[in-house]
Amino acid sequence: MFREMRRMKQALTPEEIEEVLTKETRGVLSMYGTDGYPYGIPMNHYYDAESRSLYFHGSGIGHKAEAIRKDPKVSYCVFGQEFCKEGDWARYVKSVVVFGSVELIEDSEEIAKWSRRLCSKFPCPADYAEEELRTNGNRVRFFAIRIEHATGKLVHEA
Repeated sequence: MFREMRRMKQALTPEEIEEVLTKETRGVLSMYGTDGYPYGIPMNHYYDAESRSLYFHGSGIGHKAEAIRKDPKVSYCVFGQEFCKEGDWARYVKSVVVFGSVELIEDSEEIAKWSRRLCSKFPCPADYAEEELRTNGNRVRFFAIRIEHATGKLVHEA
């Protein structure tokens, strides 16, 4: 069902894939748009290795929510951990692409849990998540990408 990577020499190990998903904070969520065009948007995420899922927040209304309701199959691309090797001008970057289905999380306790974990990845004030939940909790929604397949590679940008 999922294609094999063409350049297997560049493939990341499963441990490296998890490291990229855990350490990086942003990626691009791609889905089928409601108007027939692909729809990709930058997102902040939290990766949970235990459930093998990516969590992100958003609204229950709008283009993203409508597209997910229409077809929950998505891909999500994360990249980062850029570096140069000594004597080389071109950069190396690690990238991961995951495929999975999105589920809307509606349970308020689960929303609070993932809000706190997502906030923990950023240098926001300690009480930020609690204040958001208190003032906007009834509007906060969380989505989970249940990862079905993931690939990663080390790209040399030369």
